[in-house]
Amino acid sequence: MTEQARSILITGASTGIGYYCAKALHKAGYQVIASCRAMADVSRLQSEGLTCIQLDVADPQSVEAAVDKTLALTDGKLYALFNNGAYGQPGAVEDLSRDVLREQFETNFFGWADLTNRLLPSMIAQGEGRIIHNSSVLGFAAMSFRGAYNASKFALEGLTDTQRLELRGTGVQVSLIEPGPILSDFRKNALAALKRNIDVGSSRHRAGYEKALERLNKTGKAMPGTLGPEAVYKKLKHALKAKRPKPRYYVTWPTYLMGALKRVLSTRLMDKVLARVSN
Repeated sequence: MTEQARSILITGASTGIGYYCAKALHKAGYQVIASCRAMADVSRLQSEGLTCIQLDVADPQSVEAAVDKTLALTDGKLYALFNNGAYGQPGAVEDLSRDVLREQFETNFFGWADLTNRLLPSMIAQGEGRIIHNSSVLGFAAMSFRGAYNASKFALEGLTDTQRLELRGTGVQVSLIEPGPILSDFRKNALAALKRNIDVGSSRHRAGYEKALERLNKTGKAMPGTLGPEAVYKKLKHALKAKRPKPRYYVTWPTYLMGALKRVLSTRLMDKVLARVSN
């Protein structure tokens, strides 16, 4: 299968990383099937010349319909899936209700697993394919006030490691991208989730939330080391084209730093570093 003929489904393509990668891969000659949750975004991307379908990964019926459309568009031979559509639910763990935690996992974990499982049979049958999950530095280095997101990404990393083992010999290769800070709408969406689901005024962590609100309200780069979505695209392109794609791709220097510290520091020392970074 030539690069020009290769097809890829990208979730969360309305803005940020997903949008940039969909446009760039389309320009590079891939058959891109972009997907967005909101129909307004689907129409916008279609008007820009992209093939775009509606997909809400938190809705099993939407996942099923999107898989049917994707396989129809690719004659049943999808080459790659880039699981990217996610959001971050801020909040101290003790302030997260069961429903809020479930909502985070439905979008960031269960939906991705369901979508992947539905597309794997066609990849296995054709003897090749790429599954690329967009994880986070918070998938291996937890920070406070991000417990729901940390947990969803830690779970994703465990699932991906298992998929990589179970798919050995099938021709389907699985990779994680762990970006770190990237310019996107992530903070805007996290701010909305914080306001929607956390009672800041009654929490013992009120002071911490006030700091979080200040950070989430910032525009542009909120921390050193922030890169644009093109940095993620570079890693995605390697994961798609390389004969032996890497199991993990770090993107920004904060991710490289945390990865190195995780390997050499004790848990207690790592906790001190993460507590300081979290604040």
